[in-house]
Amino acid sequence: MIPNRVLMTTDAVGGVWRYSLDLARSLNAAGIEVVLACLGPAPSEDKRREADALTSTRLVTLDLPLDWMAEGPEALADVPRRLAALAEETGADLLHLNLPSQAAGIETARPVVVVSHSCVVTWWAAMREGPLPADWDWQFALNRAGFERADAIVAPAKAHAEAVRAAYAGIRPVRTVPNAITPPLEAQKAPKRPVVFAAARWWDESKNARLLDAMAAEVSWSVKAAGATRGDNGQSVSFTHAEALGNLPFAETQRLMGEAGIFVSPSLYEPFGLAVLEAATAGAALVLADIATYRELWGGAARFADPNDPAAFARAVETLSADSGARALLGAQARERARRFTPACQLEALFAVYRAAAAGSTGLPLGLPQAAE
Repeated sequence: MIPNRVLMTTDAVGGVWRYSLDLARSLNAAGIEVVLACLGPAPSEDKRREADALTSTRLVTLDLPLDWMAEGPEALADVPRRLAALAEETGADLLHLNLPSQAAGIETARPVVVVSHSCVVTWWAAMREGPLPADWDWQFALNRAGFERADAIVAPAKAHAEAVRAAYAGIRPVRTVPNAITPPLEAQKAPKRPVVFAAARWWDESKNARLLDAMAAEVSWSVKAAGATRGDNGQSVSFTHAEALGNLPFAETQRLMGEAGIFVSPSLYEPFGLAVLEAATAGAALVLADIATYRELWGGAARFADPNDPAAFARAVETLSADSGARALLGAQARERARRFTPACQLEALFAVYRAAAAGSTGLPLGLPQAAE
């Protein structure tokens, strides 16, 4: 059986939105319809237009919370039932859930794939010392229940897969399916400017806004930071030396990224880093935090610095800003590496996961189309 329709969850808060839209576009191109179920804060009008522009994708907004924005498990009790009902209503053949907790206790005969893009447990392991706080134990329990219920588990990088296995010992194997984007042609051709660009949801402590701002005070090029500085959970951050651009339409972010001579990501915790891939595709020279995920994905195609040392980041950026040849070479290396993360490669790996999930759920493999070139 070829799945005609996939129910995929998303949210409009962070990188999962971009991941899910790009993946929905690829699935549509492969002849598979997508029902995109958005939980958490409602998407903005520009995001709704993005979803509406997809040929065979239907956006459904559910008035249901995201686990990391909920105060307790009671707020999430209805999530599995509503998702199972939506799958039944829309005739979805498979559920692709982008939060493991969404699979906890779900009652459906359809194959269930969960993707761990991040979670509070692996975030805590990267950001803090000692055991998980007691008031976060319910999130650990829900995530574990979701992993145990899933017919297949996916992470976007081996480093994050290892972090998930360490945090939730004893769960089934975690398969790696790297993220992908479709390169925008205009971003590849844009002339570079003497600008350092960064993009993240900066209110999240793990994105390391404080280092970026401290670095901006020490470099000669202007530093522009795109992304929210205040989260719906009440967390916030401010910039003094970097120019805070706030949330921008995706097209504007792409334009600025395409013009930037250097892209910086000082993240302390990053399961993949979609913005880095976008910057690499645009040919920016990359200066990245020296963390396991970035070493895995971008080793040999970026320069690395200690994410706890603003001076080290400033030196790496300043050295590149003064050397146009090194910038051009590093940008070319980044663009070449980005070619590993194409929609065709992503679909090939994902279809293997879908087959495994179907076999685990029903005992029968799903016959799936070949990934489009």
